[in-house]
Amino acid sequence: MSDFVQASHVFLDNPAKNVDEALEFLSRKAVELGVADDERAVLDAFKAREAEGTTGMMSGFAIPHAKSAAVKEATVMVVKFAGDVEWESMDDKPIVVAIALLVPGAEAGTTHLQLLSKVAVMLMDEGFRNDVLGATDEASIAERINSKLD
Repeated sequence: MSDFVQASHVFLDNPAKNVDEALEFLSRKAVELGVADDERAVLDAFKAREAEGTTGMMSGFAIPHAKSAAVKEATVMVVKFAGDVEWESMDDKPIVVAIALLVPGAEAGTTHLQLLSKVAVMLMDEGFRNDVLGATDEASIAERINSKLD
């Protein structure tokens, strides 16, 4: 998985102000990048997951995830926001980075859980969080995440 996250799937200074704007952006980009073929289906999958419980974690990070037949290949997308995003989180702090997981519906119990587990472990590492928060270019963020996915 050393090149799983591509720099082209990392977005900096996104202007989203709330969770809905963030999820709409991710859904649109998934289609633009060829990861998914139905923006509405991906957005609905993200929102359905949020309705089960927030994906806002701690320390400014969120892990939104969409499992949908509209997703053609398992993908990780990363968004660093230009400012704080209103998003319910476990520590009641705003979100500044979303690490989104997009998984084909058929891989919901396998790939999805593996990715979610690995990203959750990454976010427990303060050094990792600080590296991502301090990074100023897409390639270094992709590289940092890929190094932890191996």
